[in-house]
Amino acid sequence: MGEWKETRFSEIATVIMGQSPASEFYNSDGKGFPFMQGNRTFGDRYPTIDTYTTQITKKAPQNSILMSVRAPVGDINIAPLEMCIGRGLCAINAKDGNNEFVRFLLSYNMPKLKLSENGTTFTAINGDNIKNLKILVPDLPTQKRIADILSTYDDLIENNNRRIVLLEKAAQELYKEWFVRFRFPGYETAKFENGLPTGWEIKKIGDIARIKSGYAFKSEWWSDEGVPVIKIKDIQNTTIDFSDLSRVSEAHALLAKQFFVTEGDLLIAMTGATIGKLALVPFSSERLVVNQRVGKFFLGDNPVSTVSFLYCTLQQNWIQELILMIASSNAAQPNISPFDIEKIKIIYNKEMVDDFNKQASNLIEQIMLLRKRNQNLSKQRDLLLPRLISGKLEV
Repeated sequence: MGEWKETRFSEIATVIMGQSPASEFYNSDGKGFPFMQGNRTFGDRYPTIDTYTTQITKKAPQNSILMSVRAPVGDINIAPLEMCIGRGLCAINAKDGNNEFVRFLLSYNMPKLKLSENGTTFTAINGDNIKNLKILVPDLPTQKRIADILSTYDDLIENNNRRIVLLEKAAQELYKEWFVRFRFPGYETAKFENGLPTGWEIKKIGDIARIKSGYAFKSEWWSDEGVPVIKIKDIQNTTIDFSDLSRVSEAHALLAKQFFVTEGDLLIAMTGATIGKLALVPFSSERLVVNQRVGKFFLGDNPVSTVSFLYCTLQQNWIQELILMIASSNAAQPNISPFDIEKIKIIYNKEMVDDFNKQASNLIEQIMLLRKRNQNLSKQRDLLLPRLISGKLEV
C-alpha cells in the first residue's frame, strides 16, 4: 500500500478565485473571451457560456476543475475550454497535473469544506477555506490508480449520456417530421384545410392529459430516511438528479399518494429559474413522490406507452418560450399554474399521435434504461469513492 500523509490542499493544487469584470467590458457580438458567472454555471449541472468579456480578469485554463463557492457551494465540473470566471466560481488545478484525483478528493472532503460556509442570504466559502483544508493524500502512483478506477465509472456514464443525446435527437426528429413538417405516414395523399391536414385539429394540452402541482410537504417532515421526494432542484437535463433527494416518512408520503410517480411519468418545473424544464422519470428501484411546484402529468397506468408525444411537444422551442412568457406575467417570481399549461393549444390527430407513441416508445424506453444504468453506476462510484480516498481500500 502506498504512503499516505496529511497536508493542506494548497500543497497539492492551485486555487484561482473568480472575479466578475466591470460592466464596460461586456459585449454580445460573440467576440472576446468566454465568461462564466458562478450563479449560472451549474443550473443544469453542466457549464454554459453566458456572455463574453473583452478583458480577462481571472482565467481558468481548459480542463480546470470548476467549483461553485457561493450557494449552492460545492458543485463541481470541468472547464470545457479556457475561460474567464466570475464571482461564485473558483478554478482548481493539481500541481502534479493529476486533476482527476483532485476532483474526487474534493468530492470526498466536501462535507468538511462546507463547514466553513458563512453568510445568511447567500452562503459562501473563500479561497483560504479551500487552501487551508486539511486532507490525507497518498503517493502519486496510488493517486493515479484511484483516479483510474473512479474515472472508469464516469467514462461509462458519459458514454451513456452521449447515447441518450442521440436517442433524444431521434425522437425529436421523428416528431418534427410528423407534426411540424407534416410528413406523416400517408402525407402524400393528405388534403389540407386552413393549414392543417384533413382530420387534424387544435386541442388544448388539458384535453390530452391533466396536470397537478405536487404535494406541499411541511418543512419539519424532512428526514434522512423514508420515501424520496422530487423537488424542483432535482429536475435536471430531462431527468431526475437522484444524488441529493429529500425524504419523508412513509406516513407523510401516503398523504400525497396521488403524487407517487412511476417510470415514464412526465414532470415539469413550475416556478423559479428552471421553470418549464421537463423530467422523464426513469426506471427506479424506489417509490418516488412529487413536491409542490413540480407538476405531474397524469398519463394513466402505463405512461411509457403514451408519454412520447407530450414529451416531444413540450420540448418545442415555441412552447418553452410561451411558458416563460406566461410565467413572467404572473408574479414577481416567474411561476406557471397547471391551468396555464393545460390551456396551451397544440395541433392534434389521435391516429397519428397513437402511431407516434408506438414508434417513439422504444426510443423513450432506451433513454430510461440508460438513465437507470447511470444511476447504478453513480451509486457504485459513490460507494467506492470514500473507501478509496480514505485509504481503507487498498489499490
